[in-house]
Amino acid sequence: MLNALEVLTTVVVGLMVGVEFSVAFVINRILDALPEDSGQLGRAHGGRMLGAVMPFWYIGSLVLAAVWAAARWGDHGAGLVVAGAGLLVVSVVMSVLLLVPINNQSKQWTPENRPEDWKEQAHRWDRYHYARVAVLIAAFTLLVTALT
Repeated sequence: MLNALEVLTTVVVGLMVGVEFSVAFVINRILDALPEDSGQLGRAHGGRMLGAVMPFWYIGSLVLAAVWAAARWGDHGAGLVVAGAGLLVVSVVMSVLLLVPINNQSKQWTPENRPEDWKEQAHRWDRYHYARVAVLIAAFTLLVTALT
């Protein structure tokens, strides 16, 4: 049963890392290259869509990692799982404090109501997101390493 928890946690966190990496290095670059208002409209739609799913994914990943850490407390690799879970906490705090406030505004923007500095705000979100992706990759790496 514990092995299933470890595999499930690793898969859930790994998929989340993949999605967030894709947003950072593929999807947003594609959206930024679209003509006229298409990119901004795509970012707004993505903010609404992923903004509805990601809170559950982030918290779910953290809960799974915490349960894994508690179940393996004192065993080989438990410290790695605790450190990975700690980084998942950091990613949640980063999300709530830095990324969600920008996303909550930008997901409502249209070409008619967006602020003049919308591109600067989008690029600020991107910079915070790059940092969050690095934290998530580090957490995932620790969790995978704990399996060995």
